Amino acid sequence: MGSCGNGAFRTAQKTMKLGYHAPPPGSRSGVADYAARLRPALEKFAAIELDAAAADLHLYHLGNNRLHEDIYARAVATPGLVVLHDAVLQHFFLGTCSQEQYLAEWVFNYGEWKRDLGEELWRDRTRASVDARYFRFPMLRRVMEQSRGVIVHNPGAAAIAIEHGARQVFTIPHFFESEGEPDAFDIARFRCHIGAEAGTTLFGIFGYLREPKRISQCINAFRKLRALRPQTVLLIAGDVISRELARLLASEAAHPGIRRLGHLSDADLKVAGASVDCCLNLRYPAAGETSGIATRVMGSGIPVIATDSPENADIPPDALLRVTPGVAEAMELFNHMLMVTEFPQIARAVGMNGKAHVRLNHALVNVADLYGDALCKSVS
Repeated sequence: MGSCGNGAFRTAQKTMKLGYHAPPPGSRSGVADYAARLRPALEKFAAIELDAAAADLHLYHLGNNRLHEDIYARAVATPGLVVLHDAVLQHFFLGTCSQEQYLAEWVFNYGEWKRDLGEELWRDRTRASVDARYFRFPMLRRVMEQSRGVIVHNPGAAAIAIEHGARQVFTIPHFFESEGEPDAFDIARFRCHIGAEAGTTLFGIFGYLREPKRISQCINAFRKLRALRPQTVLLIAGDVISRELARLLASEAAHPGIRRLGHLSDADLKVAGASVDCCLNLRYPAAGETSGIATRVMGSGIPVIATDSPENADIPPDALLRVTPGVAEAMELFNHMLMVTEFPQIARAVGMNGKAHVRLNHALVNVADLYGDALCKSVS
């Protein structure tokens, strides 16, 4: 076959047949978007095989919602290489299993002696999106032990995968594509469209909106900031996942500084992400995921405020504005937002450092090469 990563490997590896399993393109899923963009880049290493039975190796994209139910079952039945987009599958099992099935999976992961806790979590499952207990028990053991290898996007997810029995773990950054960046005219037109005129500091929250993205806390910090600095606007764009959060956003609709948009197409998201002065991308409790939106925004030179967590441990200190989860969160978030407003030159420097980091470490061509090495080592 030739050694992994060299030209001989690539030439030989083109004959390998790869089963490719992901939510269908066009699904309302960040994983579906990721998998669709990655697939062409992998075709220099392997032929994507539509007939799964004929594949030499299977690549499974796993996330924590119902779209991955069949993919998870296949990954367990026919072991291959798993791309773990969420390192906590607790919510996947809560959403797809009966009580009996959930408890059986719980006991497989954590033992009969913890059955009572599993029963308690099942009873309280309506709180699963906000209760930190659910994020402490990823329930990964079965698929980790079965798989030939596991791909994760950050050090935090790697640690969770190893803890749950992964044979070999490949940490491959979430990719960034620099093509098709919006120009100044598109950005000015978008800002005008949402009423963020020149001289306004525009903050943005993007993607699928759920409680761990700390939407309520971001709104509270913005309200406090707006009372001091009226020339500020908060854009919240994306589909709402929870009913309680939908009610909250509806109650904030009349606020003069808050702009609300629904699901954005990929083209519109590129423009919107490049139009803000700062992106708010908090995640707590975290599920080992890397935000594709935060990666894209950073790659465009926009500063990002994110939760300080193992998921962000590989980002340089001067390339990201970090917020400590817990009691310090509210004050640190407000202080960062105030700094972005009062000292835009500092914010721009953070954005440029983030851009340099992403374009050096997350370029799609480099990410594809790392996938090629993982494919090689997993099929050997």
